[in-house]
Formats: sequence, structure tokens, C-alpha cells
Amino acid sequence: MGQQESLDLQGRKPSADLGDGVPPAALRRGYTTGACAAAAAKGAALLLITGEVPQRVEIGLPAGFRHTFELTGGGRSGMDSAFCATVKDAGDDPDATHRARIEAAVSWSDIPGVEIDGGKGVGRVTKPGLPVPVGEAAINPVPRRMILEEVSEVLEEHGAARGLRVVISVPEGEAIALKTLNPRLGILGGISILGTRGVVTPFSTEAYKASVVQAISVAAAMGNQQIILTTGGSSEKYAMAMFEALPEEAFIQMGEYVGYSLEHAKAFGIRKVTLVGMAGKYSKVAQGAMLIHSKHAPVDFSFLARIAAESGADCGQVAEIAGANTASQVVDYMTEAGNGVFFEQLCLHACRHCLEHVHGGMTVEMVLITMKGRVLGRTEIRG
Repeated sequence: MGQQESLDLQGRKPSADLGDGVPPAALRRGYTTGACAAAAAKGAALLLITGEVPQRVEIGLPAGFRHTFELTGGGRSGMDSAFCATVKDAGDDPDATHRARIEAAVSWSDIPGVEIDGGKGVGRVTKPGLPVPVGEAAINPVPRRMILEEVSEVLEEHGAARGLRVVISVPEGEAIALKTLNPRLGILGGISILGTRGVVTPFSTEAYKASVVQAISVAAAMGNQQIILTTGGSSEKYAMAMFEALPEEAFIQMGEYVGYSLEHAKAFGIRKVTLVGMAGKYSKVAQGAMLIHSKHAPVDFSFLARIAAESGADCGQVAEIAGANTASQVVDYMTEAGNGVFFEQLCLHACRHCLEHVHGGMTVEMVLITMKGRVLGRTEIRG
């Protein structure tokens, strides 16, 4: 992931400012790759059967309403195959797949039923732990069901009792996938066809949280007993250098969702969780916050001043910390004073709160680092 910020499976950055997942009225919702694939597949099936190129199709969405998708670039290849495409509109969501062309090619098959596969630009699953078996195209269960339902409806309406093969492609999918978590999760060769509701909520935290769970699931399925949680790309870069013996899938960018990530790590049987990151953010964990966005967890300077006093800081230093404006100032004060005990105490408090949150059952390690990756403090507790 390099130094880029946390991304989910479709290349979004998380935003906890809209934590309830409900966009302000000014923000426009979009539609998932799964919904686009289903629309393109329906259009291609109609073209194959009727010989007419549809300009648009209406499909039902799992979110509970119907939506009309504009189609583009339809065509036939003889009497046995046809294709259609639609361009994904992600609305006001910062999505790497926004404006991607989603194509569906359909062809008659001697095998009864509807077969669904991925073509160019749709990734293949190579690691266990995902909702799609290893070896199959990365088209998730809900999009598969949507494609099946829409195509089956067309076949039934036109009395076409024949088998059909559907292949979903994304011409630019391989390049787009480099902006997502897919390569790390073992989804190679393109993007995933995703979506559980058919709609994209702008700045949805739920999508990002789902990607964290999926990453933990893959790490566990690959046999990892330890995972490394970081808040973003910068801290992850240093964590990878620190724990170079661990495989790439063991490193997970959780954003601000500390408690959420710990809960799922325990649920998947991970024995040790190591949190690596900047002291400013993780000082909030030390004070008991499990969601560390500034909106939900402001820095408690009186708490930091108390820790400093307990760590041997003099009265002047304690007063400076109590009156500080940012956590970075506090880190600078204690670093300049050479007070390593302060950072060890922050680690200790953070580990205790993490274990309390999940009711024990694992080992938690905290590693506090500077912006340049130097270790300030490091502690672990077995719960």
C-alpha cells in the first residue's frame, strides 16, 4: 500500500464524520459494480434474444427499489452471443471504480441454467477467507444473485428455455485494482464485483469496515496467528519494516476502527494483535477510546498530564502538557525530555483498554512510533 492512506476494496478512504452512513442531502448516491454488472447482463440478454439494442434497462436493487441504468456499446456476434455495457456512476462517493465501464457478454450454452464468470479486468480469488471460493472470479454472492435473477427474468419473459453463459468484464479493471486492497487479499488480475444493496452511500463507513473484516478473514484463513493493525499507509510502511517476517496479508489498515477491528480479530481466532502507529492517535486508545476519529475521541490533555506526572515529569512539563493544543506537542515535549517511561505507560494503558474491550482471550501489543518511524514505546499484555 506504500504511503497511501487507508483504502477499502473499491479504493475509498474512510470518513468517520458521517459515521451513520447517511449522506447529507447535497450528496448524490451512486450504484455498485454489482448493480452495473446485473444491468449490463440484462441488456445483453435482451439483445441476444430480441436482436434489438436496448438503450436502458430497469433492475431491482437489494436496497428495496428499482433503478434505470443507461446502456452503451451493445452488439451481437452472430446469433449465439451479444454484449452490453454501462458506465458506473458512484455518485459523490470517492470510489476508484467511478466511471469504470462494466461489460457483460452473454452466449447460449448447452448446459442448463445460467453460468456466471469473470473476464478481462475482473479479479480471480487466490487466497481463502473471501466469500468467493479460490479459483473463481471475484464476483461476490449478492451481485451473482442479481445477475442470475435479471437474466433469468429475461429468459422466462421471452420463453427461452436454454442455458446461458454470462461473462462480466471491466476493461480498465486491472489498473483500477492497483488502487484497492485486492492484490493484498489475493484477488489478482482486476477488481471485485461488489455490493450488498446495489447502491453506494457517499462516504460510507460501512464499506470500509466491511473491507477490514474481509482483510482479517483472509489473514486468518491463510493461517496467520498474528496481525498488525495500523491507522494508515505511513505507519504501515514502518510496521512492515519492523515485522518483515510476516506476510503481506497480516498487515491491515483499520483506519480509526480500533475496537471494531479487535472484536473481529478475536472472532476469527487471531491470537496476537499488534497495533503500530503514532503516539498522538494511540494516546486516545490509552485513554479508553476505541473509535479514534477526532469527532468521537478528542485528546484528553489532563489524562496525558497525569501520565506524565506518574512517569516522572516535573511540574513545568506537566503544566505544559495540560495546556497543550495538540497531541503532537505532547509527544515533542516528552521526546525532548527523554521521558521514555511516558510512552511505555501509554502503551500499557492502551493494551489494557484493548483487552478490556474484547474481554481478553488474546495478546495485544502496542508500538508507538514517530513520524519517521522511530520507536517511542512498546508493550504487550497477554489477556
